[in-house]
Amino acid sequence: MKGYNKPIIAILVILLLDQAVKTWVKTNMFIGQEFHLLKDIAIIHFTENNGMAFGMEFGGELGKLALSLFRILAVAGIGYGLNYLIKHKYHRGLIMNVAFIFAGALGNIIDSVFYGKIYDYAGYFHGRVVDMFYFPLLQGHFPTWLPIWGGEEYIFFRPVFNVADSAISIGVICILIYQKRYFKEEIKEKPSINSEVVEE
Repeated sequence: MKGYNKPIIAILVILLLDQAVKTWVKTNMFIGQEFHLLKDIAIIHFTENNGMAFGMEFGGELGKLALSLFRILAVAGIGYGLNYLIKHKYHRGLIMNVAFIFAGALGNIIDSVFYGKIYDYAGYFHGRVVDMFYFPLLQGHFPTWLPIWGGEEYIFFRPVFNVADSAISIGVICILIYQKRYFKEEIKEKPSINSEVVEE
């Protein structure tokens, strides 16, 4: 089990925190309700989505089912990859980041697969993902001279997300930032030749 302890602990902590926050929000708030933690830039806003991270969606019931099944296949693939990385002793940072991605994907799968049945609004694989963190740090309107978006309102950061989404994002961003360190090729030094061997 050496090498598995820290990734497993990270996965369990992320899953427990993710599900604890989602369960509290789901059972104590109504859709659209919000609490302002820091004026208008840090808000707990209860919303649900039928699709991917940050509210992106596939259309219709078939799209929802396909997305749930795709998530299961994806998390199985990530789990296999994580196991491979640990067994072959890849960089610890890479392993932890993949563990974050795995935990986040698994956290949202729990919503998609079970929440519809648990909260009695849909069948298995048709649950909605619970989101709650909203950070509209910047708000305003685009200049009127700007093509396409001229005069329209903008909000940064607009998506509402959850702990699982955060774990996925942290894992992906860290892999992109530190990819040279994680995937650095090990250059084996060639043994120096001090003398020539002459075959007779």
